[in-house]
Amino acid sequence: MPPNMPEKHFPVSWDEFHRDARALAWRLADAGPFEAIVCITRGGLVPAAIVARELGIRVIETVCVASYDHVTQSELRLLKTVAADIRALGGGRGKGVLVVDDLVDTGMTARLVRGILPAAHFSAVYAKPLGRPQVDTFITEVSQDTWIFFPWDTGLAFQPPIREAGL
Repeated sequence: MPPNMPEKHFPVSWDEFHRDARALAWRLADAGPFEAIVCITRGGLVPAAIVARELGIRVIETVCVASYDHVTQSELRLLKTVAADIRALGGGRGKGVLVVDDLVDTGMTARLVRGILPAAHFSAVYAKPLGRPQVDTFITEVSQDTWIFFPWDTGLAFQPPIREAGL
């Protein structure tokens, strides 16, 4: 296990993630109307596609932010900002824009994007306590010291029983 990897693990299968992303769409259904989705890449791409389908939203934009190198959090870098026509919505404040991410962890990324779209509705499938104040809607809260294994980051492999793994 890498040295910075938290001991608590929360593996999420494709089926579970799809269910949780649809549950997010259910919660968001009455929060709109939304003219566009801005997904925070890369983790927000999959839930944004599911939410867009469920809510009938056709305009999907990305904001590209890097803060992790696999398991190590580093300096926050804005790689690509939100397109001007999306930023112009809601009087230039993002009202009517739905921001979607897979996880809000420390809230650093959400704060950066909120600076670009201050009136947007922020959502995430999963939230940790430090980041939770930055999102308007989420589905599941996990502890700050838990590492979520998303289905796009994992493969099928043998897992030793918890007792044998020393947890």
